[in-house]
Amino acid sequence: MSSPLFSETWLSGPDGLKFYTRTYNSDSGQPKAVILLVHGFTEHISRYDSVLPVWAKRGFTVFAFDQRGFGRTALDPQRSEQSAYGVTSWKEQLGDIEWWVQHLKKEYPARPLFLLGQSMGGGLVLAFATRVQPPPSKDTVDSLSGIIATSPLILQTQPASKFLRKIGGTVRYLVPGYTIDAQVAIEHLSHDAAINEAFAKDPLAIQKGSLQGLHDMLSGGEQLLWHDFQHWPRALPVLIVHGTADMVTSHKASQEFYNKLTVEDKTLSLYEDGYHELHNEPSGVREKLLDELIAWVEARIDTQPSLSKL
Repeated sequence: MSSPLFSETWLSGPDGLKFYTRTYNSDSGQPKAVILLVHGFTEHISRYDSVLPVWAKRGFTVFAFDQRGFGRTALDPQRSEQSAYGVTSWKEQLGDIEWWVQHLKKEYPARPLFLLGQSMGGGLVLAFATRVQPPPSKDTVDSLSGIIATSPLILQTQPASKFLRKIGGTVRYLVPGYTIDAQVAIEHLSHDAAINEAFAKDPLAIQKGSLQGLHDMLSGGEQLLWHDFQHWPRALPVLIVHGTADMVTSHKASQEFYNKLTVEDKTLSLYEDGYHELHNEPSGVREKLLDELIAWVEARIDTQPSLSKL
């Protein structure tokens, strides 16, 4: 099935797992660059239908996939038998991202490739660049032209109970795939009540996560801030965007992470009074955000990562 905005297909990824994917093809034929979208916790790529076509109209091709454990990849009748909702881990998620980076490099061998991650996806794309051990491999990271993280989950604005996290962290060794409720107040997503309500009623957005996945997501963000930032490749450009009124993920953690990075090309953009999903904010915020992201990529599409600089 396809639409005028995108083509969709099921593709096999790591371990033969079937992933639901969409490609928003550049309106101008050969794309200026390719964008790989990594969505947030408990959501799916259909929630970006008002955003990704803008990239296509501006000359970019965007590839997006419902992550392991989420969206149609976990819930659709066409899903793999081993696919279960909310069941994932950072090792699997980072391996999945690497798989799609390599897939896109084969599909578009001469095009610059950028990662774009939102919330949980923002934390993942930042982590992707800072691994000491694969996944991903150094060669895969070297193949990227830049990374964009919007509202990244580095720290929660209102941290979860340390006591409950300790219990969950211990129990995960026994039942890593056990899922529990992980609720986010829908009124904290954006200032657009209609979009928030649609998320609350979305059958593909179930606010649950596995003990392993939740542990990795929260602990991994902390390690990014406390230690892993120092492994960022000096020549890999990064853009971090965050709303100052985000009550889900901490913009202060984004600021601290940015300050710690010793990178040749880094940008931090804070949106005053912006909520968690800046791409769903009203009053022109979405348009301003897209203009900023696209302009940032356009300024870097002629610059390829240089192994000699890393």
